[in-house]
Amino acid sequence: MAIGSVLTTKDIFRLIEHELAEVEATLRAYSDNGVPLVGDINQYVHESGGKRLRPALLLLAARSCGYQGPSAIRLAAVVELIHVATLVHDDIIDNASLRRGRPSVNNVWGNSITVLMGDWLYMTSFRLALDLKDFRILELLIDVTRTMVEGELMQLDQMGCPDISVTEQLEICRRKTACLFGACGRLSGVLAKVGPKLEQKIERYGNSLGMAFQLIDDLLDYTSNESVLGKPVLKDLEEGRVTLPITYLMQRATPKEREFVAKVIRNREFTPENKARILDLVHTYETGNELKQLAESYAEDAKESLADFPDSIYRDALLRIPEFVTSRES
Repeated sequence: MAIGSVLTTKDIFRLIEHELAEVEATLRAYSDNGVPLVGDINQYVHESGGKRLRPALLLLAARSCGYQGPSAIRLAAVVELIHVATLVHDDIIDNASLRRGRPSVNNVWGNSITVLMGDWLYMTSFRLALDLKDFRILELLIDVTRTMVEGELMQLDQMGCPDISVTEQLEICRRKTACLFGACGRLSGVLAKVGPKLEQKIERYGNSLGMAFQLIDDLLDYTSNESVLGKPVLKDLEEGRVTLPITYLMQRATPKEREFVAKVIRNREFTPENKARILDLVHTYETGNELKQLAESYAEDAKESLADFPDSIYRDALLRIPEFVTSRES
């Protein structure tokens, strides 16, 4: 049996626990800037129970590529800051009141302060990266941040549209989520100077892992519950975001059922009865199962992309992560 098949999540995070502690210290240090409000909000968002999956991914990928050093820790902090900035801004756009089971930043401090805090997080991430004095790293970070914003704009443009295609859905997933996972891989390859071929493969690992992660995230909106998710079930749909469970449903349902779903979405008629009927249709047509299979195919692609990397406990950890991503419940 391969080592990777028996590693637990605790085992994986234990491999890089010292580096992750340094990432946390870096995140705290940059909030101590003489502006109490920045410090208070920064502490709040970084203590909200996030998985730190992106920093962990970058650190494990760097080790798998043969690099260990302070630049990986700095870039791990950078990608976490970018990720948190997107969450802070997303909660304003979505008018969300909860994030990970507790009041969102905009709910506590209001939209005006939260917008500026998101901007501060973005700028701080680039200031951290600038210290590395590597133009290629800055170019990668700018490109991925722009791509993520484009993904958000694409999603906003499709808000409330029940007829969004699978292709459009996957492109939004790629831009909003997967590209930052891919950047974690690519940045690790750049640090380790592994060359273009392996850079592309470790980036492919991150992209495919990110796709699997986002697809499971979309699935959980229909299959989990509020106490586990930290937000109400069907919250995405109520906010106008039509994800693949509904896209698949619209392809399979009867004309009458499609009209019902479309009417609910267009008119925002999310009564308990309508939500229950939509959930029943999703289960009847097993669109969640199809989405789970698609996520698992991306997870397999992620693992296959590591074939040319040398055996190590860090590669084993990367091989194990896709399994955790596709089996998670929150």
